[in-house]
Amino acid sequence: MTDSATTPAAPRADRIFTAALVVIGDEILSGRTHDKNIAQVAAWLGVQGIRLKEVRVVSDDQDAIVEAVNALRVRNDYLFTTGGIGPTHDDITVDAIAAALGVPVIVHPEARAILEDYYATRGGVTEARLRMARTPEGASLIPNRYSGAPGICWGNIFIMAGVPTITAGMLDALTGTLEGGAPVLSETIGCWVGESEVADLLRNTEKAHEGVAIGSYPFFREGKTGANFVIRCTDADQLATCAAALSQALADLSREPVAGGI
Repeated sequence: MTDSATTPAAPRADRIFTAALVVIGDEILSGRTHDKNIAQVAAWLGVQGIRLKEVRVVSDDQDAIVEAVNALRVRNDYLFTTGGIGPTHDDITVDAIAAALGVPVIVHPEARAILEDYYATRGGVTEARLRMARTPEGASLIPNRYSGAPGICWGNIFIMAGVPTITAGMLDALTGTLEGGAPVLSETIGCWVGESEVADLLRNTEKAHEGVAIGSYPFFREGKTGANFVIRCTDADQLATCAAALSQALADLSREPVAGGI
């Protein structure tokens, strides 16, 4: 980020850091555009040691954005938004977040300079393009190496573009700058078995291994019922121990475990 000195923080194992994501855009809710940002933001956060706890998809409506931002920013360490920061009249994310924060919208001088440089050989900065330099007062910038217009940071809120490739670049610029816990590790074990047959086994295995979470994801394939069990933990040794125990327990039921999933 610019406008602020940020020092990468070492992962902390003593607490869990959480984030929420607000995906903004009528085109997402209408089905015209398939959102790809949820998966990439979630994956990026996991590497940073931050857990994505909740996601909301809201329309291009100021009241809806304000409500989502104010609800999610206070109960998570970080809030990310995607969409609605372009040059058109319906790009109202900056205005809505400024309203949520109770601060005015300004033309950020560094953002203006970035756009003037980017558009110097592209027809210059028009009134529409200048909209992309608007930020809530007191914000800093997130670099955008793809299209000039920067993302925005205000406190624990990170306001990013809706275009997935641009979002990816902004996330890359933020890599290592946010405080997080130990990254969540995972291991998958597949098995041709119905969930109901192993529900107690899964619950007891998770209970026996502190700090481990086991998720069950059923499927129907090749005319058979199966499930993939994803084990998550921040400690590699605990993860390996739990995976071995679950595999053995499935084998004891004459259900062959498949390392890596099916």
